[in-house]
Amino acid sequence: MSSAALSNRYTPKEYLDLERKAVHKSEYLNGFITAMSGASREHNVIAVNITVELGTQLKDRECEVYSSDMRVLVNSTGLYTYPDLSVVCHQPQFLDKEVDTLLNPMVVEEVLSPSTESYNRGAKFAHYQRIDSLRDYVMISQEEMRVEHFTKQGTGWFLTVLENPLAILELPSIGCRVTLSEIYRKVVFPEPPTATN
Repeated sequence: MSSAALSNRYTPKEYLDLERKAVHKSEYLNGFITAMSGASREHNVIAVNITVELGTQLKDRECEVYSSDMRVLVNSTGLYTYPDLSVVCHQPQFLDKEVDTLLNPMVVEEVLSPSTESYNRGAKFAHYQRIDSLRDYVMISQEEMRVEHFTKQGTGWFLTVLENPLAILELPSIGCRVTLSEIYRKVVFPEPPTATN
């Protein structure tokens, strides 16, 4: 869809009807559809690394790990979006019989891109915080080795920042642990700028 085609207002049903036929993914909020951009090599490598790690750890448990193709609905705000990774344990709940819109993720992870970083940190996180089932929100940089992990504690969120390759991302809500070296396996960071005289 072109950006011009997305300027009209749509109902959630109209959005879903369009989205389920679309070639490219789009988010929806307050009647507006926003096309999502493609991802870099680093973004894709990181997303696959963490998906594989969590999928392996959870393969024999009552949990499911979803890639960025699983849409998530924040029921209380009406945001339809596609996290880079989401995890649900026990009984996944879906919007309808199409089973393509998850309502109750326990873990959501986003790989930060230059074009979406401020949105993921601000407005999008504010939406995610309204999901009752959510216990862990993880933001992973693709430009440096840095993982920001928000854990729900009571009515607030506690932040842990990880930057060492040996540091371990602990996800107690699903009983998983992943080292940063595994998250960033095969990721090549940009060279730092050289000093000029």
